[in-house]
Amino acid sequence: MSRPEFTGPPELYYNDVQAAKYSQNSHIIEIQTRMTERAIELLALPDDDESRLLLDIGCGSGMSGEVITEMGHHWIGVDISEAMLKVAVDDREVEGDVVLKDIGDGLPFRPGTFDGAISISAIQWLCHANTREQNPRKRLLQFFQSLYACMGRGTRAVFQFYPETVSQTELITTQATNAGFTGGIVIDFPNSTKAKKVYLVLMVGGIQQLPKALTEEEEMDQVSNIERRSRKNDKRDKRKLLKRSREWIEAKKDRARKHGKPERSCFVYNGCDFKFEIIVSRMLTFCSGSISGVGDILISDI
Repeated sequence: MSRPEFTGPPELYYNDVQAAKYSQNSHIIEIQTRMTERAIELLALPDDDESRLLLDIGCGSGMSGEVITEMGHHWIGVDISEAMLKVAVDDREVEGDVVLKDIGDGLPFRPGTFDGAISISAIQWLCHANTREQNPRKRLLQFFQSLYACMGRGTRAVFQFYPETVSQTELITTQATNAGFTGGIVIDFPNSTKAKKVYLVLMVGGIQQLPKALTEEEEMDQVSNIERRSRKNDKRDKRKLLKRSREWIEAKKDRARKHGKPERSCFVYNGCDFKFEIIVSRMLTFCSGSISGVGDILISDI
């Protein structure tokens, strides 16, 4: 079976039909949840019960974002597929904010914004050129440089990805190092063809010891976590409020206030079915006077 990144640009591959199929596949949801939990574990966030602001790179339909939310953290997601983000906003009703953006052009966030970053099955897309102008080496470097700038000192970024070749892994790690990161590769279950997972763990500010890879015994603990999370989600779905109802809007406003989010001004972008909003905060570098296209617009379901 051909890899998705071989078929063309991700924004075309993940169209409305593919986005819906991907987001409703129970097997994909289970695997994505496991990998997200592992990525967050590799971030080694302080165990002080405080909420952190995380960046989800290649957030897609918000599967990973839901895990971040359930773990008590706030998040912003970035993805190039408008169809996937529409599923995240309209269908999954994610609590994080999402940005329509090609990460190969760099990230639009201010320095030191994030306490950590994760990425599930996304970074390998930057290793492929879909136009004559695209240079994978330059795009990777630009992405990692912009990521390094918006990360706080002492934080980590964790990328789960499926390397095509050893040279592709070397290309990714070399450009990350050139951008200023330290770190390396962590391979869980290296002797298992089915369970093997590759993670690039990047660190900002100083050399730290790489985390230990998982073994078969530790995989059972992850299965138990998935089962507990599934039961929790079933209970949450039963008491979900009717979308757009007064109670639903009030509950969303309450969540925003608890998260310390600023007041928002909204407008409707006529090129799409869903609303966009400008959020004025420390997280974003653009404002209403500087937006030139949908690539830098924050999507919201309000």
